Amino acid sequence: MKKLFIAFILVLNITVRVEADPKISAKTAILYDYDSDKILYEMDPDLTIYPASMTKIMTTIIAFDLLKQNKLSLDDKFIVSEKAWRLSQSGYSSMFIMINDEVSVDDLLKGIIVASGNDACVALAEGIAGTEENFVDIMNEKAAEIGMTDTNFANSSGINDTENYSTVRDIAIMSKYLIKNYPEYYPLYAETEFTWDRTGGDPITQSNRNNLLFKRLGVDGIKTGYLAVEKYSLASSMKKDTRRLISVISGLETKALRVNQSIKLLNWGFRNTDTYLISKKNETKFEIKSWLSKNKTIVGITKEDLFVTLSKRDSRNLKVTIDYDGPIKAPIEKDAKIAQISVSLKDETIKSLPIYSVSKVEKVNFLKSLFTSINYLIWGDV
Repeated sequence: MKKLFIAFILVLNITVRVEADPKISAKTAILYDYDSDKILYEMDPDLTIYPASMTKIMTTIIAFDLLKQNKLSLDDKFIVSEKAWRLSQSGYSSMFIMINDEVSVDDLLKGIIVASGNDACVALAEGIAGTEENFVDIMNEKAAEIGMTDTNFANSSGINDTENYSTVRDIAIMSKYLIKNYPEYYPLYAETEFTWDRTGGDPITQSNRNNLLFKRLGVDGIKTGYLAVEKYSLASSMKKDTRRLISVISGLETKALRVNQSIKLLNWGFRNTDTYLISKKNETKFEIKSWLSKNKTIVGITKEDLFVTLSKRDSRNLKVTIDYDGPIKAPIEKDAKIAQISVSLKDETIKSLPIYSVSKVEKVNFLKSLFTSINYLIWGDV
């Protein structure tokens, strides 16, 4: 078994100060690395919560799915029902749509994401699925599809319902799915205000309830929540350079607390951990020694991204190797497994992926094959 060590250069001769786990004043919390799926911090992450307006993330995901499939357009308009209109009259957060208004999908999405309008949620749900109940079925099917194992949605907005529940772990899974699968629509979550040119009155401008967007920290989403029984919650995402973290916290006593505790958690993650890209799916090229082939090496790739997240202290012990039985004898088919890339920490493998040949490799002709074989027997090299 050949082992090829990849020089993964890190500064080793420095003292790394690693902070203790942050003390978060919440009922439940999770901090999650977007690329590596590494959980950096958790506090009762599977505790059942009422997600409140964080429910709206799934409501928009359903719409984004249809937009992506060209089954829905941002210019499509839905007629506002009495049920949707009543939610703009009941003291809940609202977009302030009027009964029998025709409102575009674009405006409804901004009303949901920026203004956190419960009325906009019902109007969108009814426009897409006929009834909110039908829409909720779609929400729950999507939740199961993406791995939200401890979630049940009972409405499209997150307003009071004991059957509308989730966990911060599931909210983090949903948040990553949102960011990863809808890059053309996710920027709506970074918009700081929305003006609704309503029927029968002056335009209404509302600011985004996610105050982290105004801090210039690199936060570009996602969604706040509040219910009297649950208190304040927030799903947020911060990006620095190419790295992104997702934080979800719930059960905080005040709006100010959910802001500063989210900042505390996100900053702690960036200060104390690093994420390394070891191999980019279908892009990073590895050259593996071959035998009896027209070239001395075979080019290989991984078919998945390989990221690893470590504490800054552990980073000094990171090692990457390529393992293979070789040199690898030609002919070799395209997509054949030719090696394994492994990431280890203190000689313990923490992640590994197969490497596949990017193209078919032909065997050399008989005479050259004979010469190469003799050379290998004598000199032990190809």
